[in-house]
Amino acid sequence: MKKLNNNFIKNIKGILPGFIVSILVAYLSILIAKFVPKLGAASIAIFLGMFVGNVFLNHNIFQKGYKFSETDLLSYSIVLLGATLSISTIYEIGFSGVIFIVLQMAITIIGALYIGKKLGFSDNFRYMMASGNAVCGSSAIAATSPVIGADDKEKGISITIVNVTGIVLMFLLPMISQFLYNNEITQTSAMVGGILQSVGQVVASGAMVNEHVKDLSTIFKIVRIIFLVVVVFVLGHLKHKSNKEIIEEEVQDMEKGKIKVPWYVIGFFITCALFSLNIISNDVSILCKEISNKFEIIALAAIGLRVNVKDLIKQGKSVSLYGLFIGLLQIVSAIILIGILL
Repeated sequence: MKKLNNNFIKNIKGILPGFIVSILVAYLSILIAKFVPKLGAASIAIFLGMFVGNVFLNHNIFQKGYKFSETDLLSYSIVLLGATLSISTIYEIGFSGVIFIVLQMAITIIGALYIGKKLGFSDNFRYMMASGNAVCGSSAIAATSPVIGADDKEKGISITIVNVTGIVLMFLLPMISQFLYNNEITQTSAMVGGILQSVGQVVASGAMVNEHVKDLSTIFKIVRIIFLVVVVFVLGHLKHKSNKEIIEEEVQDMEKGKIKVPWYVIGFFITCALFSLNIISNDVSILCKEISNKFEIIALAAIGLRVNVKDLIKQGKSVSLYGLFIGLLQIVSAIILIGILL
């Protein structure tokens, strides 16, 4: 018990410096947003975080707290978001929205594998780039890498380039959506939620447009994440299709729950169901919305604080081209599919 307490205290101490900086950047962003409301606290938090993180506070002591603020707080924010949305809101994406997600993911996977092969990358790297871009960035890569037997170097490079691609698209997609759809909620949400790599990027990009787009694009993203298990299994099958024993192991892993949908997706649907059944009252829902928004801005500040501009510049030409081509493919396919389905 004493050892457990010591580990807990040590963990808290490791998180606190970066967590405090994330909170300070977030609340400074909220304050600045009162004077420039058109920018919004979310956008300001990202840019201010990037400035502070790259110029002043990029030391290792802050990184654990930045990561906690980005991943854990954003997860809690998504669960609380569920308490503000009814099942009928989720139905807004409709059957055509689900078809859009499935086709968009399929095109991304096939395109990433094909482009990577043409550029001469290894199978493992191509599979991780496919899953990371098609589903949910780093989380999808982490779930895919053990199934295909990827090493840490391949995993690290793929996570970096997927995140770099996502950061660029995070700022680009709202502008494209403004030009093409005049920020119409469903089409813009499909563009943002159907393309961006991480949940944080989806929330940040959606928030740059408006609150409705942020919420609906998050739902589009959650539908993508639900398909994570299927994507991991398919890529594992492609890698090991000649080895029946490995395929059987993958099936067993799925049955044992070793490849899991992230907990916050389940939490989102639980709180959403509770709100739809009026178990969560309107007053509690309003409180959840306020807390969710605060967590979200802190998480977005942390995303900015973790962006390393030197890493963006340092990427090799071929790897950067790989990310660029996948990003362009996703944009073009999304525009075509949105035009047909939505």
